[in-house]
Formats: sequence, structure tokens, C-alpha cells
Amino acid sequence: MQLAAQLYTVRQLTTTAEGFEECLRRCSEIGYAGVQVSAVGSMTGPEPTVTAVQAREWLDRYNLSCCATHVAWNRLTTEFDKVVTEHKILGCTYIALGSLGSDFGPAPENYRRFLEEAEPVARALKEQGIRFGYHNHSHEFIRDPASGRPAIDLLVGNALDWLDLEVDTYWVAHAGASPATFLRRATGRLWAVHLKDMEVVAGEGPVMAPVGEGNLDWPEILDACQTGGTEWLIVEQDTCRRDPFDCLASSYRFLSASIA
Repeated sequence: MQLAAQLYTVRQLTTTAEGFEECLRRCSEIGYAGVQVSAVGSMTGPEPTVTAVQAREWLDRYNLSCCATHVAWNRLTTEFDKVVTEHKILGCTYIALGSLGSDFGPAPENYRRFLEEAEPVARALKEQGIRFGYHNHSHEFIRDPASGRPAIDLLVGNALDWLDLEVDTYWVAHAGASPATFLRRATGRLWAVHLKDMEVVAGEGPVMAPVGEGNLDWPEILDACQTGGTEWLIVEQDTCRRDPFDCLASSYRFLSASIA
């Protein structure tokens, strides 16, 4: 298993080309082997200042792999060829949908519609050598009245050979479930997993934390990733209570020692 940093962690610093390159340099200096290119402001919007070609040049310069991305559903359906071309330039073979979001909505029945509409897109990506995954939060654990089970079971409980699961450990715990147990249910579909910890702060309650600084059961989680076929452990911390690069470095030190 290799370690990567999810650039969403430092999204405020990637809005300019200079900031994006600096983030890549610093992730490389920490020791990460890869990054997930998500929420990079300089690569999105009507007038992006960084192209996939430029990003690949910097990735190569700092010896980083683009292990994954998050791509909005509307881009996958309206700009499929462009998305594929970008990912081939980046050398990236994994696209995850960050959430059902406004394209489908949070109601349990929308997960069935998602499965119907996503399968042909995922199979077309597979023909191009790109895996397709789904990244969870906690809202996917809403109860499905039809089954009495969490809605996310529709994505996990079926043997879907076209859908990977970019499981997020923090959000599984946030929903009241066991991250390790959930990961084991998805064995074989865990090419990339998002890692962040959960600590309790006086007066605030549970908050996100660097991996190893909170209360999640990391020996069990990492064992479930290992046996589940995970190739990339991706550190993501949506909110940081101190410098985000210090958080990324702390997570890296803990994980590199844990999987050595």
C-alpha cells in the first residue's frame, strides 16, 4: 500500500498555479508517493490557469503519482472524452464520485437510479483503463424504508464488478458504523481508501484529526485495507485545527510506521 495526500486538504492553497505547484512540492517533501487531484481551483472554472499537461509536468518533477481524482457527475456525462483525455495525460486510472449531491439527491430511492445511470458510464471508463468509485460521507447511511437498511447497502451489498468504493473512514465512524467492518464488507473493491481520524475536543465534541491522533482503530482499519486489496491509502482532512501540511506530515509519519 502506498501513501497519498488528498489535495482537498490544502484546497485554499491551490487556487493559483504557483500555489498548486508549491503544494505538490511540499507533499513530496513530506514523503507522499502520490496525490489525489481534487478541488484544485487553478485547474477548474471557466478560465483554468493550469492544464493537465502542466500538472503532469509538476507531478513528474516531484516524483508524485496522480492516484485518483473526484469528477463531477455532469462532467462524466457531458464531457466524457475530455475527462478521459485529461486522466490519460495525468496518468490517473481512478475516478471517484465525491457524492450523489444535487445530481441525484439524498433520498434512498435515488441510489437505485444512480446505479442504473452510472453503470454504463463506469463500464465505458473501464474500457479506457479507468476505474470508477464512489466516495462516501455519513449521509449515505440514511435508512432505506424499502429494506430497513442504510441506503449505502445498495452500493456495498451487491456484487458490482464496475463500482469501487473510496471508503472514507471518518465519515463511516461519523455515521455510527465501524470503519473496519465496513471496509471488510467491500473487500476487492477498495483500490483507494480515504483516511482521517476522529478525536474529541473539550467543548466541541468529535472533530477531524490527523491519522493516529484520534480514536479510530487503526490496526483493524489498516488490516482491513491490506486484506481488501487497497493500493492507495489517501490522507484527507477536510478541516485542520493547525497548519494543514503539519497535519499531513503527522498522518504520514504515523501511517508510514504502521504499514512498514
